Amino acid sequence: MKFILVVRTLATRGQCSTDMDTKKVFSADIQARLNTNASLPCNVTLKLDDVDDAPLEANWASNGSAVASFKNATAQIKDGFVWTTGLFRNGDFSLTVLRVGLSLQGVYECTVRYNSSALHSSMVTLSVIASPSVSVPQQWMALEAESQLKCHADGFYPPPVSFTWTRDDRVIQPTAQLDGDKTPEGFYAATANLTYYPSRGDQNVTFGCKVTHNGTNQEVHFQLNITYSPTVRLSAIPSPSRNSPLTLYCHLESFYPEEVSVSWLQNGTVLQETPGTEQNPDGTFRTTRYMTLSHEQRWRGGEVECAVNQPGVVRPARASAHLEELDPQDEAPVLTKSAKASVAMMCISLVLVFLLCFGFSWRRRDEKQKSLAVSGIILPPRVVVGQKGRVSVSIEGRRVDRVQTAWFLNDTPISDTSLTAPEKGPLLPSSGEMGYYKLHSQGPLHSSGSGVQQLISSLTFIPQIAIHKGAVFKCQVSYAGKDKIVVERASERFTVLSAPEVSEIELAETPNDSEVICMTVRASHFHPDVITFRWFCQGGELSPVASQALSSPRPDSDGFFSASSQCKLPRSELEQGATRVWVSVHHVALKQPVTRETRGFIKQPRVSDISSAASASDQMLTLGCEITDFYPPDVTVTWLKARGGERDDSEDEVMAGGELWGPVEILPQLYRTTATLTTANSREKRQRGGGIKCRVEHLSLHEPIERLWRNIDIVAPSIPSSISVCWSSEGVGVFSLLLKGGHPKAKLLWTAGGTTLAPLESSETEELGDDGQRELRSVCALERSTRAARRRDKRRNGRGLKTKAAVTDPETDGIAYIDEKSDGENDDGKSEDTKSSDGDDGSGGDVDDDDEREEDSGALYINRVNLTRGSEESERTRLRVVVELKHPALKLPVYRSWTEPNEEISTM
Repeated sequence: MKFILVVRTLATRGQCSTDMDTKKVFSADIQARLNTNASLPCNVTLKLDDVDDAPLEANWASNGSAVASFKNATAQIKDGFVWTTGLFRNGDFSLTVLRVGLSLQGVYECTVRYNSSALHSSMVTLSVIASPSVSVPQQWMALEAESQLKCHADGFYPPPVSFTWTRDDRVIQPTAQLDGDKTPEGFYAATANLTYYPSRGDQNVTFGCKVTHNGTNQEVHFQLNITYSPTVRLSAIPSPSRNSPLTLYCHLESFYPEEVSVSWLQNGTVLQETPGTEQNPDGTFRTTRYMTLSHEQRWRGGEVECAVNQPGVVRPARASAHLEELDPQDEAPVLTKSAKASVAMMCISLVLVFLLCFGFSWRRRDEKQKSLAVSGIILPPRVVVGQKGRVSVSIEGRRVDRVQTAWFLNDTPISDTSLTAPEKGPLLPSSGEMGYYKLHSQGPLHSSGSGVQQLISSLTFIPQIAIHKGAVFKCQVSYAGKDKIVVERASERFTVLSAPEVSEIELAETPNDSEVICMTVRASHFHPDVITFRWFCQGGELSPVASQALSSPRPDSDGFFSASSQCKLPRSELEQGATRVWVSVHHVALKQPVTRETRGFIKQPRVSDISSAASASDQMLTLGCEITDFYPPDVTVTWLKARGGERDDSEDEVMAGGELWGPVEILPQLYRTTATLTTANSREKRQRGGGIKCRVEHLSLHEPIERLWRNIDIVAPSIPSSISVCWSSEGVGVFSLLLKGGHPKAKLLWTAGGTTLAPLESSETEELGDDGQRELRSVCALERSTRAARRRDKRRNGRGLKTKAAVTDPETDGIAYIDEKSDGENDDGKSEDTKSSDGDDGSGGDVDDDDEREEDSGALYINRVNLTRGSEESERTRLRVVVELKHPALKLPVYRSWTEPNEEISTM
């Protein structure tokens, strides 16, 4: 059993007043086996010379409980965890979990402080993934009988798990997802069941159970152990005398496997036997089992039965007969003197009781009149799904007016459901239902003058595969008021037929060769599974393209089969209907084959996006959609109102007012058309969202093509001509851009640098202006990464730059308001704050993603930008800030930029 550990790390933002730079801990996935070690990361970038152990404090906690701590240069840690304090000076505070298990799952928090100031905080979620062990118990299954296969997935975590059954690597049952049951150890176990009717074609075929858990697959392959039931024949070996033992033999033919158990019973009592088997040329076995009856058992008489038990078979095969029929001895026995005296006394007794017997002669005559002649069950010539069928039995006798019959499906009694089950109800009723049955009888009918009467008992039913596949009808005949069954008749097994539903021939280009056209025809909803496709063209028969789906159709959940056949021809022979091609589908349920013929080369339509135009009065709105390059010309266009823009067809409403202009032939057998819809132009309704769909249906399409037009107004916002800038006394620049109006919301990207630009992080807020228009304000803060800037960091006391104060209130202490139009007028006295003598290499934005943020949600994130210097010490690249604005109403993005004035460069 394999177990995988997954660790996800979520970093929070922290800020400290020391000169230590914090580092973001990115999300990580760590996998480990059960009972192995796992490392939970916690890293901070520290400068070795500046760190002292005394003011350094670190803690690990799990689910609110302390796991490890480091304070005053002393470490404490729970059992089962390891912490290497020697790595703290390198900024590595990672914690190692020993022998990971389910009990160690949870949220772990790492916090690092220096001089009581928060330096780093991160959250780590630890969880265990256990892959299941998969097994399929081997068992014996009876041929063509319902059997259950089980696939076990044990010891997995977390749920759910998915099961897929395959036969020769093809799926035979839709994938099922199960949560399973929780075990006492905390893991889960699930079992998937497969109901299957094994056939002779399943022998030596590889089946599989594939289990999918958290993206990993495990599959167990196996073969079915199929049991073939024998035909059983019971006979006796002639014996020279009635007083000698009688030897019986029970002959078994065409069974599998070789292991078989034969039981002998006399009047329900088990007898003993001796086995012996031989193999047939077809791989099955035959055997004859003998049983020698003793003198007492032979004279006991009665019924003798041979029952054959096999693995996987619920109802064993059996044969029975009366000893009086099997015993060939019928010669008169040799009588002794005492026996002769007994016979004489018996003759005298017979004479004395003759008169008594004569009194019962009329009773015996009545019994003779009760004798019945019952025919076998007569089945209909064709049993077709959904069509009424009738089975009947004929009963002849002198007293058939007192006869009653009972019908069974296999061993289940049948009752008349014609009043509650509709004739045209569902083909497959829910579990436990018997379907549609109607019981009726005809007679008694008088035949010849002999006094014999006839009664016909019939059963009308509607065949259904789930109920009648492989079934047997039984009829029990008895007299009214009597429990004894006089005669029982059973029908032969019958085949349920369902004619295939055949599609039109679909034409499509071959993916690797556009000059070859692949023709496909599909047959569905048929039973049994044997079906034949024959392709023809003018001049002869074609050979279909072979595929595994054709040779082995698979049943669906209702028991019906589906199959398809393909044939390929050059495009030149099919275009413009130059070559006539047809396919003939043959099936046992069809009286005549089904034929489908091509209607020329089929071309899928191309559908444009929906365009719109308002009337001069702006009261009506016209929508249009171009449909081009299709054949045949029959095309259907439907306009639908999509509520809220949803794609669910159940919420779409068909709209009236649509027109179709065309189709127009633009090339030989190539058409185009235009679909239009005129509707009221209601701005109030349009602002609530939603949309209108144009749905195109064509013979060449498996699924309709849909185009969606959104009910929204696309309006460009009002964009200022420049970026507003304000600088704080700390040397932090706050850049802002105010957009008014517009719909939908615009997308902005801030960048900064010198010769090259790098993206920055910004903040956007929306509110309603004084004029009633929506206003979108985008703000971005940045500072240059220089030694002077780092010196200013030391003077900071944890103060952050407040967004609203920096942007909306120019009078805020320490902040000067600067506009791009008058940069020269506003940089007096501020050059010292913007000086940079740093010689850092590189250019672009160097974003310290999370560490510069304040815990206060109102603080603005400050981006750090490094600029390169020139050949002389005093030269440095000028700072450029550019914002890119994109909007659906704009064909190209709009840019606004700010460039650092030369005066500020010269003063640095």
